[in-house]
Amino acid sequence: MLSKKITKHDLVEAVYQNSKYEKGQIQEVIEAFVGELKKDIAKGCTIELRGFGTFEPRLRKGRAVVRNPKTGQTLSMQAHYVAVFRSGQELKKALSELPVQEN
Repeated sequence: MLSKKITKHDLVEAVYQNSKYEKGQIQEVIEAFVGELKKDIAKGCTIELRGFGTFEPRLRKGRAVVRNPKTGQTLSMQAHYVAVFRSGQELKKALSELPVQEN
């Protein structure tokens, strides 16, 4: 299974190992980058990172009746926006080259 979790701290460490910058500088840049992504998506902007993918807000329809599977309680859900990621061609190609391990 390929589910290794990478955190922002891990990204900072990886960039630090492959660059001449200090960890603090790298962390500031990553925090600023993620902050800009969040701010722009929240404004309704689509963010395209060529070769990687596209982040965009998408409207999810509301429903009159939904059920909380944990409590069984029924309630209504209003329409709201969710962030969606679509992978780019280069990322799709890289993922297609991963070996598949079936159970």
